Amino acid sequence: MTKKVIIFDFDGTIADTVDALVNVANRLAVEFGYIQITPEELAILRNLTSREIIKYSGISVFKIPFLVKKVKSELKNKIPELQPIHGIKDALAELTKQGHRLGIITSNSQDNVSEFLKINQMNDLFEFVYSGVTIFGKTTIINNVLRQKQLKLQEVIYVGDETRDVEASKKANIKVVAVTWGFNSYEVLSKQKPNFLINQPEELLDVVNTSS
Repeated sequence: MTKKVIIFDFDGTIADTVDALVNVANRLAVEFGYIQITPEELAILRNLTSREIIKYSGISVFKIPFLVKKVKSELKNKIPELQPIHGIKDALAELTKQGHRLGIITSNSQDNVSEFLKINQMNDLFEFVYSGVTIFGKTTIINNVLRQKQLKLQEVIYVGDETRDVEASKKANIKVVAVTWGFNSYEVLSKQKPNFLINQPEELLDVVNTSS
């Protein structure tokens, strides 16, 4: 069995942060000039790509870096309340046991991620955590990680819950697993044509071990 380097998104993929992020986003809506997210709006947003969401919200692109920074700061207080996605911890532990190397690339802050992993006794599962502030710049971060870690494209798999994760992975020429338990819906993720599309964390084991 070929050992893989599996890079995970954090929010919505490892940590169940969707409700917390919606609450924070709604508190900041007036300050940043976009619509609040009702349950009905959330259902609509789940079926949009990341780029479509920004257009739909009406927020100025120039405000996004400041919004991301503020959201990360506000989310810090909620870290102790957050739970791992059901079943993800067992799947990650098994992947590590099998000899695969795990890492995280996230637009959340390194402090938030490290605190969450520590609280949930998951920090020993990951070899590295990289944080980046860009919305559509994950490809650059992925490429930087590949270069710094001297990783071969064929040994890397990215796992994420949003269309931008699929887009970034494809641009970086690595395989991507899209997961339906996070933010984006099965329908919109499938349109992006990821290499794999899964509904449960335990499916990661089959995907990784059958991926050549």
